Amino acid sequence: MTNSHAARDIDTSRPHSARMYDYYLGGKDHFEVDKQAAESVASAYPSVFIAARENRAFMHRATRVLAREHGIRQWLDIGTGIPTEPNLHQVAQSVVPDARVVYADNDPLVLKYAERLMRSSAEGRTTYIEADVNDPQALIDAPELAEILDLDRPVALSLNALMHFVTDAQDPYGIVTRLLAVLPSGSALALTHVTPDFDPDSWGQVAEIYNNAGTPVRFRSHAEVTRFFDGLELLDPGVSLAHRWRPDGEPTATDVEVSLWTGVGIKP
Repeated sequence: MTNSHAARDIDTSRPHSARMYDYYLGGKDHFEVDKQAAESVASAYPSVFIAARENRAFMHRATRVLAREHGIRQWLDIGTGIPTEPNLHQVAQSVVPDARVVYADNDPLVLKYAERLMRSSAEGRTTYIEADVNDPQALIDAPELAEILDLDRPVALSLNALMHFVTDAQDPYGIVTRLLAVLPSGSALALTHVTPDFDPDSWGQVAEIYNNAGTPVRFRSHAEVTRFFDGLELLDPGVSLAHRWRPDGEPTATDVEVSLWTGVGIKP
């Protein structure tokens, strides 16, 4: 898909979560308003940079596990954000070169940089669609998705650092249920989600910063995040903190610093 909508004006009058996340990761695709908001978050929660890195590292590990151990060859990554290498398709195709990946996001800046996502392996396929997680049916019905993904074969639904931007009023569990409903047995859900469980005061301040910037958030507890996996078979070690989900080495960050519940579940 070409980024035909990329010419739309990008709103730089207020911070955007995707651009703030780019700043946390040390990227360059953000504006001064995003930097200021991100620095406000860092003042309240200095470890936000560590949490962002651990979120990416979990995505890499979960992708490799699904490809190597569970035969997954297709991914639907929603809330992609601004491209940061290695991206999901690069990780997947390093294990299974024929992997197919559909990225979905609704942010104009992400659209602007979508061409970075098009560097698929020769054997695989990668595309990008403009879609909003709050309208799962429109996403499922997107013709670009049907061109890349075979919904008769297992698909990994990747929701990294996304669902805490979906408030209770937006029916987050219903959204995930609807997305998983169209995927066959053997499909997977890989999810990361900010939690206030370890430092409620700091995360309360962070929530206030995002809410005041016009980006509503709802950070959730372990039990609330686990609910996203209802009906799925959780892979060991279950819903755990990002740096403790099958780490490549001994974790160096603390639980308080990371504050991200993560998990991978298989649809029976």
